[in-house]
Amino acid sequence: QISLLVGFISVNNSPWTDYSAYSYFQIVTMCDLVMILFFYIIHIFKIYRKLTCVSWPLAEFLHYLIGTILLLIASIVAASQSYNLTGLVAGATFGFLATVLCVLSMWSSYKVSCITQSTSK
Repeated sequence: QISLLVGFISVNNSPWTDYSAYSYFQIVTMCDLVMILFFYIIHIFKIYRKLTCVSWPLAEFLHYLIGTILLLIASIVAASQSYNLTGLVAGATFGFLATVLCVLSMWSSYKVSCITQSTSK
């Protein structure tokens, strides 16, 4: 998710008015980005075939659900604390864009894993 990275860089390169609000935004965006990369690596190297004790569709769905909620909260906090600073407004905007993209990823993950499995039985 490029929008997470752009939001992180925008907030990182802006003058901060409230350290806690923007550090929370940075932590949420980086954790979300790392987890997305983790699931990409799991799918690219087909690790899910070897670790059958984990329900990977459920784990991915829960990751997107929790990450989306935390990202939405972080974007709202960043937008409310931005005080018309362009970098912070841009970071909050990209945070909201990433939230929408995470919702779409969550829906496609659910649709691919749950709906296609139920129709293939």
